[in-house]
Amino acid sequence: EVQLVESGGGLVQAGGSLRLSCAASGFNFDDYVIGWFRQAPGKEREEVSCQYMSDGRSYYSDSVKGRFTTSSDNGKKILYLQMDDLKPEDTAVCYCNAVDFFGRNYWGQGTQVTVSS
Repeated sequence: EVQLVESGGGLVQAGGSLRLSCAASGFNFDDYVIGWFRQAPGKEREEVSCQYMSDGRSYYSDSVKGRFTTSSDNGKKILYLQMDDLKPEDTAVCYCNAVDFFGRNYWGQGTQVTVSS
């Protein structure tokens, strides 16, 4: 069974940093594309970043490019999202997402990120 568990969210002041973790289990980590999405109150869920676990290629949305960075520990099956220079508009529930070879999506339960001004 594929499982994704996020952690690391919290409350931080504008300009601060947080590091989110996504611990994966139940599948071959290297075969998936794993990404981070977020959903702010009243808004649609948006993709923030994704990483191809096979070769480490990563992509970022324009809204976070230069501020957020993904990294991974493939041996431990953990994907990280380092978030720097956080802004109040980054406040959202952040979700880890994994997509397999067949295009099936799996989601974590989410972790709240709140940035105060």
